[in-house]
Amino acid sequence: MSRPAKFDRDEALQAAMLIFWEKGYHATSLKDLECALKMKPGSIYSAFCNKENLYLLALGLYVQRSINRFRAHMEQANSPLTGLAEYIRGFARLAPEDVACQVCMLTKTLVDATSTEPKIADQAKIHLGHIRQAFADAFERAKAEGELPDHADCTHLARRFQGTIAALRFELHLGIEQTDIAALAEELAGDVETLRLNAPDHPHLITATSFGVTPT
Repeated sequence: MSRPAKFDRDEALQAAMLIFWEKGYHATSLKDLECALKMKPGSIYSAFCNKENLYLLALGLYVQRSINRFRAHMEQANSPLTGLAEYIRGFARLAPEDVACQVCMLTKTLVDATSTEPKIADQAKIHLGHIRQAFADAFERAKAEGELPDHADCTHLARRFQGTIAALRFELHLGIEQTDIAALAEELAGDVETLRLNAPDHPHLITATSFGVTPT
């Protein structure tokens, strides 16, 4: 008699993350999870307690991987602002079938769960803060290395940067033409590079219209 396949928790969470990311919390059925995880309902509940807990674990995996990828990218950059600008440009280089072309899983979670699943929505907000902090750390490094002036508000810049990424990914999700997404990404990346101290237009970008967006 052959032995049952060994349960791989990491692979199961990865599969759950992908199906939840694609369909959302409410639209993902138990049957969807069975197929994606290649597990029976009893095994899913035994391993992850319930659907809500599985979603929270999958969401945590998504966030940790996103932060890890961002930090790894920044470690390879020639300078912090260059790294931030290239991070934006990278979205225009994604293949159409790349899952990263989807709307951010955290954004989808807030739309899907805020009115019905407060625990999940609250955790998504916390995760968004973690990602924003990773961006703020990059801007703080830019300040420490002399790319930004001492008065630069890195928390504000991180919030603008996060909004920029969300908007760009939404356009990717809509499937706009590659030339259009590339032009948009280049413009947004250029706004980040203009923050550099030796760029002539940096003061108003830091204090009022970071990344070309007028505060409301």
